[in-house]
Amino acid sequence: VSVTREGEISSVESLGCIGPTIERFEKMVEGGSYYEAQQMYKSTSARYITCQRYSEGLDILQSGATIQLKHGQITCGAELAVLFVDTLVKGQFPYNEETFDRVRKIYEAFPRINMPHFLGDDYDDDGQKLSEAISAAKVRSEGCSSFLRAALRWSAEFGTSRNGSPDLHVMLGEYIYSESPETDMTKVSSHFVRGNDPKKFASMLVNFMGKCYPGEDDTAIARSVLMYLSLGNLRDANLLMDGMKEQLKSADLELPKTDLIEFIKYLLQTLERDAYPLFRTLRQKYRTSTDRDSVFEELLDEIAAKFYGVRQQNPLEGLFGEMFKV
Repeated sequence: VSVTREGEISSVESLGCIGPTIERFEKMVEGGSYYEAQQMYKSTSARYITCQRYSEGLDILQSGATIQLKHGQITCGAELAVLFVDTLVKGQFPYNEETFDRVRKIYEAFPRINMPHFLGDDYDDDGQKLSEAISAAKVRSEGCSSFLRAALRWSAEFGTSRNGSPDLHVMLGEYIYSESPETDMTKVSSHFVRGNDPKKFASMLVNFMGKCYPGEDDTAIARSVLMYLSLGNLRDANLLMDGMKEQLKSADLELPKTDLIEFIKYLLQTLERDAYPLFRTLRQKYRTSTDRDSVFEELLDEIAAKFYGVRQQNPLEGLFGEMFKV
């Protein structure tokens, strides 16, 4: 077998057992030759993929993504992670327990260094330190988000959920919330409501209540409930509220006492019944509160369509449609 650079196989015909190849590349990473190893992972996996030996290509890319990420090489690891998903698509691998587990293992290799929502004294006297921390957090968040968004598109095409895997949505929402230096709660919520873990979502919102600026807490809660309802999911909307109440009670806290939260409580009760006139009356009475967020009215229009068959506009238009893009 001839090689052109250290460990790189020179022809498709010589492709054989990949175990020694993967070990060789891993040693390069462990020795600090991150860039050189990256080129090997990409070029060698591409040769397997070109001759439709997708399983071997996946093994190389998963190994490369995982070890690069574990060594803090986020850009390299994320690039190989996205190539791993691209190969799942090329090989038409179905979304199932096995393939999800492989995606999950790569996801778990992404570093987690929680960014404070409010930056404390540690950062006050060192602008350089703060700037570096924010830049690093953005790289981590964008790298993992790109990987999981690609995985969601694959799962939507080769799985059973047209919105993408609920498990992947939870993973993405969780990572954006914990790792992004600028938490976009609308984006976080849009993934959690397409997920399958309202209890975890409740924990995250309770956590956010302790960190957000005054007036952001009830808006975040209301938006989350309305997003569930706009998808016709009354069950998880109720589970979310119940989960929050339970967790807040155990901490001797409670939901914000605002007109917006009062509206949400009445709305959940109203949607249990065929009571469109009451729904419309509620909207009119609490319009001052729901006007606080420009997307609330669109969400409520979609809820009217889902629960009462009353369509105000074309579905998935405007801000509402933007929220649920992968």
